[in-house]
Amino acid sequence: MNVTDSRVEAMGERSTSDALTRRQLVRALIAATIGSTIEWYDFQLFGFAASLYLNRLFFPSQDPFVSLMAALATFAVGFVVRPIGAMIFGHYGDRIGRKATLITTLSLMGLATFAMGLVPTYAQVGAAGTVALVVLRVLQGIGVGGEWGGAILLPIEWGNRTGRRGFWGSFPQVGLPIGILLGYTALQVSTSAFGKDSYWGWRAPFLASIVLLAVGLYVRLGILETPVFARLLEERRIEPRPVLEVLRRQWREVVLTCLICTAERGPSYLYTTYVLAYGVGVLTMPQGQLIIVVQIGAVVSMFTSLIFGRLSDSFGRKRMYLIGAAATFAWALPYYGLLNSRVTALLVVATAGAFAARDMMYGPQAAFIAEAFSGRLRYSGASLGYHLAAITAGGWAPIIAAALFRAYHSTVPISLYIMACAVVSFVSAALLKERSGADLATEYDEPARVAPALS
Repeated sequence: MNVTDSRVEAMGERSTSDALTRRQLVRALIAATIGSTIEWYDFQLFGFAASLYLNRLFFPSQDPFVSLMAALATFAVGFVVRPIGAMIFGHYGDRIGRKATLITTLSLMGLATFAMGLVPTYAQVGAAGTVALVVLRVLQGIGVGGEWGGAILLPIEWGNRTGRRGFWGSFPQVGLPIGILLGYTALQVSTSAFGKDSYWGWRAPFLASIVLLAVGLYVRLGILETPVFARLLEERRIEPRPVLEVLRRQWREVVLTCLICTAERGPSYLYTTYVLAYGVGVLTMPQGQLIIVVQIGAVVSMFTSLIFGRLSDSFGRKRMYLIGAAATFAWALPYYGLLNSRVTALLVVATAGAFAARDMMYGPQAAFIAEAFSGRLRYSGASLGYHLAAITAGGWAPIIAAALFRAYHSTVPISLYIMACAVVSFVSAALLKERSGADLATEYDEPARVAPALS
């Protein structure tokens, strides 16, 4: 074979490899987005139902506030166990691969949500029904704790060298607003069709998750393992204890990636979950009106997450994140001021503005967190950092907001809480190293292997 033939063959191999990468990147984007949508539909659906139905069906009390707090506490349980799921599935994601782990997490989440639709209420079986609901919520939390890390790594690692990791990573992030939109819509359609107080009204959306599970599994089974993990296997660089190793070598990144989520996580559940309890119980607004407002905000978020993810490829993850934290701080007081007007148009402005400010962080967040960790520790590190924030800033937010309003009869303390969350995210994002220019296949947790990074 002469030199010309060798060059032609090499070019053909590169072309085939590039075509495979493009195809797999597209599949990874679809699979990650669909899977993430299903996971967040399942997880968020519980929050919507807890604020509107589960409080009186599973936690009956003479005081409606006590019932609401009990239901919201069960909602928060799912957040408490998410780091456990992150450790369990982070271990396997870094040991056996992203694909197999994601199939397991999706199955666990979907089956737990389906089972919730079958649990008998307190009036039917007493406390046994409440206990069963809590156990299934724990399984939901463990499942979503393992899902997010793998879902973002599929497109980010397949698109490692494209220069658009922020954009690719924002696709699974869009699963959250789509999940919110589907959850609200399913609950609204179901209760309208069967009746607000009917047996099947709130259950049907939970049972429908089995169909979404089947779709998600079908899509994910057709994906290959990411090139980054395949290279780790080839080079025999698989860590036997990745969770312990990431806590030993990159504990600073774990802490900072947890704290940067504060302004995105806590306020987000005020905009989607507590707003129902506050709007119906305090502002005496129609439930359907509030649901439509949040649905509009979710539609806006589907686009703003992608836009800000893409902008982070041009301006840097850190810069985009800092702007988002500042915007969340600035919008905290206007949000409740507009909400308290009870004017539908102003409610839409309040919610859309809140989601847009949050998405300046949420869009680039996947890439910002994933890039903080070396490849052989990435699933564990990213999952731990992201899901530890579920404890520090997530599920407790609606409870904190409800308690603050009950104590002070004003939304100003709630706005101050949002502002405090924004400050925490701003400071920690400023301290987290920018690695949007690093090669994700490089092990940069070791001094001798540090990759070039943007300052």
